[in-house]
Amino acid sequence: MTEKKKEPEFVVTDRRKFTEEGERRPDAPAEAEPAVSAGDRPAAAPPSSSSGAKIVSEKFTAEQAQQGSSPRAATEAEQKAQHEDYRAGSQRLDDLLKEKSGGQSQSFEMTFERLVASLYMTAMLQLGLMAPEGEQPRADILGARQTIDTLGILNEKTKGNLTAAEQTILQQSLFELRMTFLELTNAITRPPVPNAPAGGRK
Repeated sequence: MTEKKKEPEFVVTDRRKFTEEGERRPDAPAEAEPAVSAGDRPAAAPPSSSSGAKIVSEKFTAEQAQQGSSPRAATEAEQKAQHEDYRAGSQRLDDLLKEKSGGQSQSFEMTFERLVASLYMTAMLQLGLMAPEGEQPRADILGARQTIDTLGILNEKTKGNLTAAEQTILQQSLFELRMTFLELTNAITRPPVPNAPAGGRK
């Protein structure tokens, strides 16, 4: 006679926290919070400001954090070394251009007069009084105003630091451009002239 296999005994435990009516069961097991060691706990991400700057500590404001991330100003020695390297590179470029042009000497160095002349020509193009060859003049009144204002800033910031020739070319350029700008803006903003009575009626 074969022995019957003994069925294992199962214990069913109701681990539901709530009854069918939605009330919490008094014998529901309390949920234990898993223990996490300090080493396993992920580091909290630093809070971020609305501008996207990361705040290292709550003691620092967004403005202070942005100031801390600003680039370090170059020292006087670094600026001097960079200037010398720049001049050396510029000289190599001039030598190359001189070689390509068959030995003709031509100065490509930027001067104050050339800077003023460049801004003057830019403003004339923006005012629609000049145009590149083969193109129609196009006015950019707002761009012209910015260029003229740039010359005005140069005039204010360089007072007492220019030669007589530099001062003359700057003031003449600024005077002509401002007069032309006024004529153009007066033409644009002038109210329309009312129609004269037809047939000479009074």
